[in-house]
Amino acid sequence: MTVFEYLSVLLSVVMGLGLTHILVGFSKSVHHRDTLKVYWVHVAWGVNVIVYIVGIWWGMFWWSGLPEWTFVEFLLVFAYTVSLFLLASILYPWDIPPDFDFEDHFYRNRSWFFGLLTVAWFIDIPETVLKAEGGLRGLPPSYWGFVAVIILSAVIAALTGNRRFHAAFAVFWFLWVTSYLTLTTLGQIAG
Repeated sequence: MTVFEYLSVLLSVVMGLGLTHILVGFSKSVHHRDTLKVYWVHVAWGVNVIVYIVGIWWGMFWWSGLPEWTFVEFLLVFAYTVSLFLLASILYPWDIPPDFDFEDHFYRNRSWFFGLLTVAWFIDIPETVLKAEGGLRGLPPSYWGFVAVIILSAVIAALTGNRRFHAAFAVFWFLWVTSYLTLTTLGQIAG
């Protein structure tokens, strides 16, 4: 067993717990659909976090080419997976009563959610650079502009309660990230 295989089990479990948490939140929303106040922006962010977790899990494959690991490298990728799990956990509460208002929950927790989203993208920077410096993958030329737009938008989302901004950002984030992943990261691994 390689070091990566050993470490990837823990990383996959943590990311899998994040996915499970969101899927359970979706499921509970369906079960209590008659009494819950569902908010489409919140649902969109559930989808966005799923895309994010799956994209990062897929991108972690590049680390399999690293023959020796340092504790710092492990802490970096572990911190990334923990931040993704926490995004899922903040988005959906652990207990969802039948009369829950997701819109109110989303805006009450937006600073935490988007603050953590910002932290996750800041973790992505050294994680991506280390993979490039280790010869595990190239650094896409568009990376710096892509991540700058995402971080700036997440900071604005943390600071504003403007519902139009949040609606636009939920859609924009999905289109921006899936386009980037398709044209760079995911496309290269799958190809």
